[in-house]
Parts: sequence; C-alpha cells; structure tokens
Amino acid sequence: MEIKTIKKDVSTAVSQMRVSGAEAVIHCLLAEGVDTLYGYPGGAIMPVYDELYKFSDQLNHVLTRHEQGAIHAAQGYARVSGRVGVAMATSGPGATNLVTGLADAQIDSTPLVCITGQVARHLLGSDAFQETDIVGISMPVTKWNYQITKASEIPEIIAKAFYIARSGRPGPVLIDITKNAQFEEFDFEYSKCTGVRSYTPVPRTDKTQLELAAEAINKAKKPFIVWGQGILLGKAEAELKALVEKTGIPAAWTIMGASALPSDHPLNVGMVGMHGNYAPNVLTNQCDVLIALGMRFDDRVTGDLNTYAKQAKVLHFEIDPAEINKNVKADVPVLGDVKESIQGLLPLLNEKKHEAWHETFKEGYAKEFEEVIRHDLFPEKDGLTMGEVINGINKASENKAVMVSDVGQHQMITCRYARFAQSHSNITSGGLGTMGFALPAAIGAKMGAPEREVVAIVGDGGYQMTIQELGTIFQLGLPVKIVVLNNEFLGMVRQWQQLFFEKRYASTHMVNPDFVTIAKGYHIPAERVSKREDLDAAIERMIKSDTAYFLEVVVEKEDNVFPMIPSGASVDEIRLK
Repeated sequence: MEIKTIKKDVSTAVSQMRVSGAEAVIHCLLAEGVDTLYGYPGGAIMPVYDELYKFSDQLNHVLTRHEQGAIHAAQGYARVSGRVGVAMATSGPGATNLVTGLADAQIDSTPLVCITGQVARHLLGSDAFQETDIVGISMPVTKWNYQITKASEIPEIIAKAFYIARSGRPGPVLIDITKNAQFEEFDFEYSKCTGVRSYTPVPRTDKTQLELAAEAINKAKKPFIVWGQGILLGKAEAELKALVEKTGIPAAWTIMGASALPSDHPLNVGMVGMHGNYAPNVLTNQCDVLIALGMRFDDRVTGDLNTYAKQAKVLHFEIDPAEINKNVKADVPVLGDVKESIQGLLPLLNEKKHEAWHETFKEGYAKEFEEVIRHDLFPEKDGLTMGEVINGINKASENKAVMVSDVGQHQMITCRYARFAQSHSNITSGGLGTMGFALPAAIGAKMGAPEREVVAIVGDGGYQMTIQELGTIFQLGLPVKIVVLNNEFLGMVRQWQQLFFEKRYASTHMVNPDFVTIAKGYHIPAERVSKREDLDAAIERMIKSDTAYFLEVVVEKEDNVFPMIPSGASVDEIRLK
C-alpha cells in the first residue's frame, strides 16, 4: 500500500496575518517543513487539533494508541530520515507519557520537537484537572524546554525549538502551551531561527589538533578506529569510508553507529561493546592509537575504565565539548563537525595498509566464528536460534532492510548479525534501552523511508509493552513487518540470572497470549514458526507481502548471547561462552 506523503513549498518567512495561537502552531510546523506528526488528542491541546483538522491536506497526523507510541514513532521517523520528528500530546498524563521517549531521544541524540497542551495560565499551580509541571519534569531529559503562556510567543519559540533540536548534537525539545495561548489571537509572522545567543552548536575545529591527530595516525603501527552515531548524524559516511580506505585502519562500530560503513567492507571489523565481536574488543587494549569518531565512550563500550585502552594514544573527534575527557582522557581532542574534521584530516594522512595488524582481527574473528557464530547461524540442535532468524531476514531482504529493535537479547543478536548495505538501517534504543521501543519506532521508520523494507525485531516481553500500536498499523494500512522472537522469558535478564545469580529465574518467565490471534484481530496476516524447515519460507512470505505481516518465531528458551563482557570487567576479558 502506498504511504501518504505531502509535498509543499514553504518559504523561510511567513508574512503577517491575524490568527489564533492554535492556528499559529500549524503555520509554524508548515514553515519548518513538517509533513508528518504523531500524537494523541485531549482537552488541553484540543484547539491545536481543531486547527490541524483544517490543514489535514498539508499535515499528516498519525493517531497512535498511546503517547509513548507517538514519541517512539517520531524517533523512528527522525532516525531513518534525518529530519526532526514531531510528537504532540495533551496535558497531565498525556505529557508524562512522553517522558520515556524524551529520555530515550536525549541519550541517543535524536532530534524531536514535542508539543504539549497545558491548563490555562490563570490555573497554573492550582492543581487543576490534568495539570502537571511537564517543564519541570522533562528538564533533565530534554535539550531545551519552554512553557508558552501568551500566543505572541509561539512563532519565536517554535522556531527556536526546531533550531535547537536539529543543530549541533541533536536532541529532543519540549514546548508546553497553555490553553489560553491557544485561543488568543495575534498578528502572526514567522522567521526560521538561525542562531541562539550563547549557544554554539558546532565548535570550530582547531587545525593544530588535526595536525597532531594526523601525526599520531601516520606514526601508528596498530591504529584502530571506533565510530559511533556521530558519523550518521553528521552525514559523514563517505568521509569515514575514505579515511579507512586511505589509511588501511581496521574500523569497528558502536550499536548506534551501525550501518555507516557497509557490513561487507573489508575494513569493517565488527561491533565493540558488551556483546560485540571478540577481536575489536580484545584488540582495543592492544592498539597504539585509538581514533574515536562521533562516539561517547559509553560504559557498555569501555567496560572497566581503569583498564580501557591505557596503552593507546586516544584521538577523540567530537561535536559536544561535554563528552571530551568525560569518561576517557583524550590525548588529542578534535572538536567540531565530524564530517568537516575528517575532510580536514584526510589530506594530512599517508596511504597505508596495516596488513599484519588487520590479520590479527581476522584471526580473532575466526576464533569467534568457531566458538560462537557458527552455532548461532548454523545450529546443529533442534531448536531455532535468534541468529538464524536474523540471517534469514538478511537473505530474504538482500541486506537492504531497516532493522528496528528495542532492548534485550533480540537487540544484541540483531545488531550482531544483521547485514547492512545502506546507511540509517539500524534503529534501536541504545543508551536508555527502552523495552517497547521497536514496534512504534518501526511505524515512524516506515513513514520516514516508505521505499524501504522495515522489519521490527522484538522480544516477547518488549512487544507486549506497546502491542496496542498494532491498531495504528492497521488504521494506516502500513506495510511494517513484525518479528517476535519468543523464548517465553525476559531473555537478557534471564541470561544474567543464569550466569551471575545461580539460575534463580526471579520474575522472568513469561506466560504469553496467542500472538497470532491478536495480530489477526487487527487484520494483520500472521503465522507462527517453530521448526527449522518452515523458517525460510515464512520469512520469504513476510518480506514479499505488500501489507503488514506478523511472524512469531519460537526460539530456544535458554540460549545466551555471546561473546559477553561481564559487568565491570575489562574489554579484553570478554567471554566466548
């Protein structure tokens, strides 16, 4: 089914006219190029929804089944399209239901503008019906927020919101609008924001730091690149490819950086982190120069900071000054836009191969393949593994699918085994690790890239946290593909209980409903697979379907995800079993 898209030509400035505050909100969104937003109406935001009804030919509003679904859908839209996602909700519980998504977007640097309704200005602080201080609540989990109490503030504040959300290191912004401000009339005029006093979104790159970085790279015998989502956010995929190919440096990725370099590139050596690949984790503590590109040295990547890359000279390319020296001391910090920084660095670098060093990574991969990968992808046991499901999707989609996951064993298996030929193909909840993220995020991802195959990979636990968004998929007629990997456990928690709590499976066993019947209740074609001989054909039917499709795959109940760096251990203490 074709997904609705709306095209328009809107100039940067909108000439003056007399409008209500509610109508002004719509004109602001149109001026910012918004064509899709996600939300749920209610009393305090009803005036804006009334105006939205009048502009339905220009703005496509998606009614989700829960406000958390709305904000996760906006995240998926933003992550796959590179545009600002927009979500809208009413006051009180509507606004507080956005908080998880705001926190998720903040830590994963996702550009969002969220608009909430609020009680009238004269009722603020009176504990009025559905009044909640959403500005105070959301302050720690937003890049910026603001409460509008007069209609005349709307154009300037919304323009500022979009500028802050998308500029520099992106993030979520929340604008709370009192009901009186939505009804008031004023002379509307709109100009896009091009700068905010005392806010410098992109630091200027110091040429001396680039020269120092180049000198270290040119002298290195065992250099190693780790890139993160900054490469994707900075649209620096081509520069990353040029860098690794000119220098011959092995390059690994964090889960948020996945797909910036094609999976089959010979210098792509895999994933770092707790469940990353064996070689890049171990060899982090053997390299002599560590080049960090657009990544923040998260604890899941570094393990024990006291032992992390202590032998290496660290070069940290980063747009956010707050990340420099926050976790890992940088010998050469390079502040600035990563795309521009790499462009400035490339002419200073010598062409090299580092063949012997790269061979060490190949040896590590061979060891991991024999002890882990072979058993995940080509199992000899009767039960299905999560890895072979992901491998089947790779084959059926020709490595072109957008994979959307939330958190847990299914997420780690997806990140480990999904093959990506195109950028912006791995949409997951990274820093916050939000169960329930995947299904609504897949809705937004499909709308942000309607020409691409979008597959939500979900565990049986996380799936039930936002299962109601099947209603949104049904109402939209959206061809999202959904795969539930059902092991009847909260799998990642169970794995930790097995390994570190003597198999005391406290509150992790799931008694699940009939997922296929539920999907069919939403008129979504559905099937359940439990045998290997049925798997490939079922995946093929799902991928070839022109409509939404639900596939439940019954997998081994007590399979674990390896390799694994135990909590608090060093990256070179990674376990293969």
